[in-house]
Amino acid sequence: MLLVLLALLGLLALRRPPPARPVTQADIDAAVRRSLAAAPLPSEAARAYDAVRPSVVRVLALMDERDAGEGRHAERAQERSLGTGVVLIDDGTILTSLHVVAGARRIRVTFADGQDSEALLVGAQPEDDLAVLRAQTLPDDLQAAALRSTADLRPGDRVIAVGYPFGIGPSVSEGVVSGLGRTFRSDASPRPLRHLIQFDAAANPGNSGGPLVTMDGQVVGIVTAILNPGEARTFIGIGFAVPIERAAAAAGTPPF
Repeated sequence: MLLVLLALLGLLALRRPPPARPVTQADIDAAVRRSLAAAPLPSEAARAYDAVRPSVVRVLALMDERDAGEGRHAERAQERSLGTGVVLIDDGTILTSLHVVAGARRIRVTFADGQDSEALLVGAQPEDDLAVLRAQTLPDDLQAAALRSTADLRPGDRVIAVGYPFGIGPSVSEGVVSGLGRTFRSDASPRPLRHLIQFDAAANPGNSGGPLVTMDGQVVGIVTAILNPGEARTFIGIGFAVPIERAAAAAGTPPF
């Protein structure tokens, strides 16, 4: 009987699976690579754009009371100023560049969902080329942008610029912070703009007033100007944005 039991135990030992191999970091890394290859994650820039997009608006400044900005008046583009804005407060408070709306008889904004609204100029901060607008009709789910202090912003940090360059958009471009505390004098302003963020994400006419956004989807600046020593009015690699602390102060709203 004892021999039979020993034989059975021997058979069971033979059938027992070998002990599992411990999972190593290399196994985990390989599994992650296979997962990403099968379903790649959106880029950081794409995620930042998705976060800020609901708060970005198209700003159209009409210089003629009879200009509706559409239909048979569409050819009158030279009598308009086109730019971008960002929703600061969900009551319809919008930041943009002052030079976009300066001299306008009427202002129209288009929200992310396509809804149009008349807007009023309710504040200005000329020393920073900033204007505050208040939209008259709002989408039901209007979303204000998330803001981030520039205190820890450093040259080399990645950013995106979102706006309507040449009226095309919303468009997004990616780059880095090139410098901080810059001073720039533009043709649109009689005084130099100071304390600016320099960046190299592509910006062109129409980007003015749009947000400069970090990879976490938070706004750190309002695009105000591009350096352009020529006459083409196109981007050559140096753009400037007003830090969000100064921009939010234009609306009387401490951002933090």
